[in-house]
Amino acid sequence: MRAKTIFLLLITLLLTSAVNARSRYPKREFRGAWIQCVNGQFQGMPAEKMQQLLIRQLNSLQEAGINAIIFQVRAEADALYKSSYEPWSRFLTGVQGRVPSPYWDPMQFMIDECHKRGMEFHAWINPYRAKTKGTVALSPIHPYNRNPERFVTYAGQLYFDPALPENRKYICKIVRDIVTRYDVDAIHMDDYFYPYPNPGEDFPDNISFAQYGRGYSNKADWRRDNVNVLIKEIHETVRECKPWVKFGVSPFGIYRNKKNDPNGSDTRGLQNYDDLYADVLLWARKGWIDYNIPQVYWQIGHPAADYITLIQWWNKNATREGTHLYIGQNVARTMKADQLTRKMLYERSLSKVKGNCFWPANEILWNNKGVADSLKQNYHRYPALIPAYTHLHNRAPQEVKKLKAEWTAQGYMLHWQAEQSKTNPELASYFVIYRFENKESVNLDDPSKIVAVTRETNYLLPYDDGKRKYRYVVTAVDRFHNENQGKSKKVKL
Repeated sequence: MRAKTIFLLLITLLLTSAVNARSRYPKREFRGAWIQCVNGQFQGMPAEKMQQLLIRQLNSLQEAGINAIIFQVRAEADALYKSSYEPWSRFLTGVQGRVPSPYWDPMQFMIDECHKRGMEFHAWINPYRAKTKGTVALSPIHPYNRNPERFVTYAGQLYFDPALPENRKYICKIVRDIVTRYDVDAIHMDDYFYPYPNPGEDFPDNISFAQYGRGYSNKADWRRDNVNVLIKEIHETVRECKPWVKFGVSPFGIYRNKKNDPNGSDTRGLQNYDDLYADVLLWARKGWIDYNIPQVYWQIGHPAADYITLIQWWNKNATREGTHLYIGQNVARTMKADQLTRKMLYERSLSKVKGNCFWPANEILWNNKGVADSLKQNYHRYPALIPAYTHLHNRAPQEVKKLKAEWTAQGYMLHWQAEQSKTNPELASYFVIYRFENKESVNLDDPSKIVAVTRETNYLLPYDDGKRKYRYVVTAVDRFHNENQGKSKKVKL
């Protein structure tokens, strides 16, 4: 026991040294959290109560350092937003197709509230699933009731047949509708491509294979190509609508096991490539996805799927520079006190891993095993900007103009001017405010100097007695998260 303890301490010290060489507190890091609807947490809740709940959730997540929210808006060909194509979700109103009363739009509400807090909003959709097991009745306007021949039943659930070109076209239409009408920062898909295998039941696509086989002799290769085509077409749809909106996926944590592929990971478990027909590495190599969040939901030392083994594999195989790699973390199962430190330190020591996403957000909100406290006090102690998507655009916006500090009715205010536009992503989207001591060197790489991230063009200064001098620097950041060098102003507080 003593030898094991000493070994773990040595590992922790080595990891700490590696992180310090890079940055103990990274200024750039994706810190996401998934908020799902399928757990029923909102179902039938009055609008005002749900809005209050969402605001409390966002405030708590912001305090824990979260800078991106992945919010489930389409769970079963339904909508937690105003859609002309699909019914309101039962996970919102309690009955599929029932309009919220009083009327409100949860996705628009969340976009506004996230952006107020300097958070990104990612619209999370489930592409193929059309009915979950708990849904007893479909709305008359549900797509199944319009075109039942385009769906298949598997393991007690209903799915769009991935083989049909008209289904891919329809899913892209849904994506286009969301991206065009809403100010989302990303479209997000999780690990549900072809459904998880149900023992003893084959997915019912023999007829589709005969009709749409496209010359494939191997059904597994054909299924993978069906998903590949959808991913490519969604990527193209998003780019056509708004080139600053990202498209990301969060696949199952194992791509392939080494026993099936010499280049696979040294693991033994279900595989994206073979079981879900998701060729994630191809999507990254082709540039069809902007970020990848593999769900590495196992603990360090797991006998079949060791966490360290897997994130090393993903770090090595993140084959395209433009595709960001984040790690999906299961808070309740694998981020307890005895593993949280080692996981966070090791993740930050890897060259291509650019952050984490936490599943589910509720575990942070509940402070399970003190995880929220640890994030606040240690790993998210200072703010972090989301890593820049330089493969989309790599030039910083213009600096702010007319930076001044003046007394106003609200107090001593720092304010500035900047050209902004909702349709031009290269202009300033938000601003970062740094504070330095009077004679301190300005180092914008130090996140401990960030005092605010805001979309406003003003900042209320913490005035005391007017005797201490400080230097404030205000930088502008575009929709791709490119940041300029900023303008500075000396003030007495």
